[in-house]
Amino acid sequence: MDNRQSSGRNSRPARGGWPSVVVFVLIMSLVGTVFLGYRGDLPRWAVPSGYTSSTLFGPPLAPLDVAAVAAAVEPELVNINVATRPSGMGAAGSGIVLGADGEILTSHHVVKGAATISVGDLGNGAHYPATVLGYDSDEDIALLSLTGADALRVARIGSSAGVQIGDQILAIGNAGGTGSPTATPGTVTALNSSIVARDAADLSRKALIGMIEVAAPVVSGQSGGALVDRTGAVIGVVTAASGELARSEGHASGYAVPIDRALDVVRQIRTGIPTDTVHIGPTATLGVLASDAKPTGARVDVAVYGLPAFAAGVNSGEVIVAVDGRSVTSAQTLGAALNVRRPDEVVHLDLVEPDGTRRGLAVPLVAGPPN
Repeated sequence: MDNRQSSGRNSRPARGGWPSVVVFVLIMSLVGTVFLGYRGDLPRWAVPSGYTSSTLFGPPLAPLDVAAVAAAVEPELVNINVATRPSGMGAAGSGIVLGADGEILTSHHVVKGAATISVGDLGNGAHYPATVLGYDSDEDIALLSLTGADALRVARIGSSAGVQIGDQILAIGNAGGTGSPTATPGTVTALNSSIVARDAADLSRKALIGMIEVAAPVVSGQSGGALVDRTGAVIGVVTAASGELARSEGHASGYAVPIDRALDVVRQIRTGIPTDTVHIGPTATLGVLASDAKPTGARVDVAVYGLPAFAAGVNSGEVIVAVDGRSVTSAQTLGAALNVRRPDEVVHLDLVEPDGTRRGLAVPLVAGPPN
């Protein structure tokens, strides 16, 4: 009689119980070993001599769907057009919608020197006047507010902490200032890059650090636009592109401020508390063009006609060595001292004339374009 298929309520385990338990334990050990090995955490004792533990990877991700991601992100962006002061020339850029009521994230250099700012929302097609809530010129980040905006489509914000070299990305913005968004695909080629960017509007240069570098032909007008991942989440703010020489040699690159750093600036602006780098509200201007003096101070190269310094009697060639008792050692520290001031405030300047004579002067500030 064959007992292998016997069953029933009163059946008993066969005498081979211990071997069965051993087999079960071995099977579970194998399952645990396979799991640990997959995670790259295989214990040293479980790795045969001459072998190493590593991580198994799944199948490669599908290529980024440019059309689908662009269609999802574009309604969450805006086109920015500015008239600059004092030339009155126009400039264009892009922005990212942070708030349904019209809070817009963009690059500082897009609105630098702006007398007026007009914003066109890509989601609803409407146009709004904009004001600058604050900016950090060192980080090249600015925050705008749109007048009369409501129920705008808000961008989905990701994190730049997990960005890796080789990630597929999309840079989206108002390329060439045409008003039509352009989606430029590429890959991340470097993290924490340092560059010197030249502003095409005024030819000024600025050192930018900690940039995400991407192999993508980013162009003028996309500044302030979104660098997004394959899911359409914003991971950076497009701020610069490689020069014409690099582009002609087929090495076009773009650079973006990591979104985590950009949002640090946004949070500081929202507090309403200025810092040496973060300016809040309307810009207070002294009305001078200054350069670094030797051995110290900010040399007044030009006191602009009709602005406070000129009206108060500041002369070209004089050196500003202090503002309200705060030492000024360079043109940059002069800017930092004025950064925390507001229009209509009065500042006291300590000046050194070309012949070495020192004098003090009280100067009322007025509102000016974003520095």
